[in-house]
Amino acid sequence: MAITRSCFQDKFGVPRQPGLTRHAHAELVIQSPFDREDAFRGLETASHLWVIFQFHEAVRAEWKPVVRPPRLGGNRKMGVFASRSPFRPNSLGLSVVRNEGLARRDGKLVLRISNHDLIEGTPILDIKPYLPFADSVPEASLGWADSPPTERLEVVFLPEAEQQLAALPPEDYPDFRALIEDVVSYDPRPSFRRGRDEARIYGAHLYDVNVRFRFVTEGGEKRVEVLTVC
Repeated sequence: MAITRSCFQDKFGVPRQPGLTRHAHAELVIQSPFDREDAFRGLETASHLWVIFQFHEAVRAEWKPVVRPPRLGGNRKMGVFASRSPFRPNSLGLSVVRNEGLARRDGKLVLRISNHDLIEGTPILDIKPYLPFADSVPEASLGWADSPPTERLEVVFLPEAEQQLAALPPEDYPDFRALIEDVVSYDPRPSFRRGRDEARIYGAHLYDVNVRFRFVTEGGEKRVEVLTVC
C-alpha cells in the first residue's frame, strides 16, 4: 500500500530496533488506490503507529530454523520465531513508529513518520494505530533481551565533518547531527568486528550523504570519529 522514502539508504547503520533513534525521519508514499485522505481520517489523533512491512532485501528462497541475533554477539543461535531477525520464512516485519502526519508531495499522498528502522524502498503492507491500553504490556519479558542497549560510544566530529555538516540545509536533513550520533554511537559493525581496535574506515548512507567514520581506542577509552559528511 506504500513505499518508503527513508533517511537510511541501505541496511548498514540502521538501528536494530525502532525507537533507538528519535531523529530518523521517513515518508511512506501511499500507492493507488489507497492514496485517499478519507482512508486515513482520524489517524491524526494517533501519536504512534504499527507498520507492517516486507524485509525486501532479506527475501530468500529457503529459510533456516535458527538465527544468530546480534544482541547475543552473533555467537549463540536462537529459533527464528524467538527473534526479530529479518531472515524469516515470510519476510514480514513489524515496527512501532511515531506519526508525523499526512502531507502532499508532488501530488503524492505521504505519511510522515519518525523513530523508525525502515530502509529506502521498503514496501509497506499495512498501517494500524498503536493503542496504548492494549498494546503496552509493562510486565512483558524476553529472557535473553530484557533491557534496551545502553552502552553508547562517544562521538567526535572532526573539523572537516563539522564544516560539511554546517553547509547542509537543515530543512532537507532534519536532526542530521543527532541522527549520525545515534547511528554510529551504538556501533553498527557486524558482531564479529565489535570490540576491535581497527584502522578500517566505515561508511553509512544517510539521505544522499555518505558518512565516513572510524573506531578509535586510546588509553582504554573508546570513541567514534566522524571523518566526513559528504
